[in-house]
Amino acid sequence: MEGQGLVLHEDRLEQLVQFCLDEARQLGAASAEASIDIEHGLSVTARLGEVEILENHNARRLGVTVYVDHRKGTASTTDFDLPAVRDAVTSARNIAKFTEQDECAGLADPDQIVTEVADLGLDRPWPLSPDEAVEIAIECEDKAREPEQVSNSEGASVSTGRGTHIYGNSHGFIGRYVSTRHSLSCAVIAEQDGGMQRDYWYTTSRDPARLQSATEVGEKAAQRTVSRLGARKIATQTTPVIFEASMARSLLSHFVSAISGSALYRKASFLLDHLNKKVFSDLVTLVEDPHIKGGLASSAFDQEGVATRPRTLVADGVLQGYVLNSYSARKLGMQTTGNAGGIHNLTLQPGEQTLNELMSGMQRGLLVTELIGHGVNGVTGDYSRGAMGYWIENGEVQHPVEEVTVAGNLKEIFQKIVAIGNDVDARGRIITPSVLIDEMTVAGS
Repeated sequence: MEGQGLVLHEDRLEQLVQFCLDEARQLGAASAEASIDIEHGLSVTARLGEVEILENHNARRLGVTVYVDHRKGTASTTDFDLPAVRDAVTSARNIAKFTEQDECAGLADPDQIVTEVADLGLDRPWPLSPDEAVEIAIECEDKAREPEQVSNSEGASVSTGRGTHIYGNSHGFIGRYVSTRHSLSCAVIAEQDGGMQRDYWYTTSRDPARLQSATEVGEKAAQRTVSRLGARKIATQTTPVIFEASMARSLLSHFVSAISGSALYRKASFLLDHLNKKVFSDLVTLVEDPHIKGGLASSAFDQEGVATRPRTLVADGVLQGYVLNSYSARKLGMQTTGNAGGIHNLTLQPGEQTLNELMSGMQRGLLVTELIGHGVNGVTGDYSRGAMGYWIENGEVQHPVEEVTVAGNLKEIFQKIVAIGNDVDARGRIITPSVLIDEMTVAGS
């Protein structure tokens, strides 16, 4: 069994995973798990009409974890030939000898393992040649450079990738799936009256047919950049704030971190002991659906082979569950939620208003379109981040804003969500529309 042949044949890759599990058992491991990830793809960046980067990328990795007397050892290799794989298993076994015993360490419970791997439409290849990719990137950048205020460009990038993931453990499970991910992005710089601004836009999907066109991406990047010209500070004040959809995602990412098992069992979360308690306003319902066809975070099983299931994480503002893998679940005396590796398509249920209607309803306040820095305390919930966006009065944009800080406490911010838009952004693991916060501190001049 030669490693190079294995790269091309998924059945033989499964045999290699099984080989790891068999080797671990022969070395005295009580249990073991192994995974293989293989990725290949194409990336192109064009800048100022010329090709700046063109690369084919290929990567592969085999990882193995063994458990002996609740001691854990992990090793990996990029060499798929049997002697190298055997060495990796031996290394994992040797490492386990020197680790501390941990009663919570081990495989997921057998009754949690997926029994059927559904086809979720994750494999949508894009047969894109380098010449075609270059053409798309140049077309995108050309469109973004059309406005006379656009003076420079950081380039337009096209990428396409396809990967195979195989996971197996000594419960007798081996599962696999193939997935793709494609994207197109562009960033440009605009100048006016001595001032400069930069912004960007991107599109990403598992299915190339669902990407925005090169013209649309370039036009959006230019529009966002030019609209920021003339930005200025505003006076420090307390005011309503709208987080546009992509920024609302970052807001909810802090919530996910706070209800994740590692933060909870370490008592490093501002939402400790909040299960079945109100953590958002009544407007907020968050649903996790790992089985969305073609979803960017869809999966039939998590990184431990646990079956994923749709569930409501927050209902009418009330926290219904945590985000746990097997280890953190055991530490908390609970069961895994199938989130080893992260959240799966967590969706904030949209409202009925457009972004313009949210602004009209706000009358006066700040629309945040970019956040800067990482001023978030996961233990206390204190939140303070640099921001850019637009000042709204009488429901309309008055001027762009820069060099301000939006601040508050996440527990209060979540409770002050008074409106949710219908402009859903599905470009990530967390799917969100825009949200209106009734009141935040905005620090400016």
